[in-house]
Amino acid sequence: MSTLTYAVSDSLTMLRRNLKHAQRYPSMTISTVIMPVMMLLLFNYAFGGAIGAGISGGGGGAYIDYVAPGIILMAATAGAVATAVGVCVDMTEGIVNRFRTMSISRAAFLTGHVVGSVIQTLIAVALVIGVALAIGFRPDASPVEWLAAIGLLTLLILALTWLAAGMGLVARTPESASNAPLPLTFLPFLGSAIVPTDSMPTGLRWFAEYQPFTPVIETLRGLLMGTEIGSSGYLALAWCLGLSLVGYLWARSAFGRTAKR
Repeated sequence: MSTLTYAVSDSLTMLRRNLKHAQRYPSMTISTVIMPVMMLLLFNYAFGGAIGAGISGGGGGAYIDYVAPGIILMAATAGAVATAVGVCVDMTEGIVNRFRTMSISRAAFLTGHVVGSVIQTLIAVALVIGVALAIGFRPDASPVEWLAAIGLLTLLILALTWLAAGMGLVARTPESASNAPLPLTFLPFLGSAIVPTDSMPTGLRWFAEYQPFTPVIETLRGLLMGTEIGSSGYLALAWCLGLSLVGYLWARSAFGRTAKR
């Protein structure tokens, strides 16, 4: 067997391990779903009438069509916490040192965590989409647009998962690892997830328009609801690819440094 074949086989073994962990200890996966669902219900039913009335083409009933893509993106960011905690727990409990004494590909540990987290987060996103549809979300996307939206979400989840893996590697405790990705999960609030950036004060509007999540939200909203995408599509892809590269290099470097301790 070639080196690549061994690496793939070891990565699949680590993937099965992480999926079994998620099955036996589902609390982190459940929390990944509960938070976005609670946000969706809160903004639709508690704030939808007031906020929706100020959005062009809105009204309380139409606000679900505006806010749902933003909440779906929040569900995509929520898995970062579980990734950081899972990586940190493995690092601090010594299992990684045991892996290093075995004939296992060095890339398998991180690959298994990342791919496993991407799968779990995509399941959480699917559940959030199901709840959104149940409470009135009515996208008019074609099958091709749905595939493009899913592809964009997958790329974003991959980028955030690599970043979260790096955070888990450098964290000293699982508690600190759980706090590190929180800015990623709340940054969409400072974008166009809840309200259009045009309604924000000048300084905040500038930040909202140029932060990573706004073009992703606008692209996702355009794909699902048929709104104008413009240059947001290119910016969204650039941000996702750039964050993926940064996260991968950071995680690989941090994992290499832990091997020298």
